[in-house]
Amino acid sequence: MSILARFTPVSVTVEKYEESIRRLEEADFDWPPDGLEYHVCFGPSDNIRVSEIWASEEQFAAFGEHLMPLLAEIGIEVSPPEMMEVHNTVKP
Repeated sequence: MSILARFTPVSVTVEKYEESIRRLEEADFDWPPDGLEYHVCFGPSDNIRVSEIWASEEQFAAFGEHLMPLLAEIGIEVSPPEMMEVHNTVKP
């Protein structure tokens, strides 16, 4: 069963977000990682949010082991995400 992870970082700019994506793409693990079904970045450029849908909570947790140190290096503070079970998705 898929899960939704909704991140609410504190005052993250588009520039910091783009830096995190650049580093993920350059890292020695796959980006996008196994299990990531959707990744959405949204909101005003000085206070963005990210939501993701993952195939499983285990895959999400495994990726978090790589992600959290990278975010800390960039100066992105993230509290634990809001997690919800996905009941349905619609793909055109």
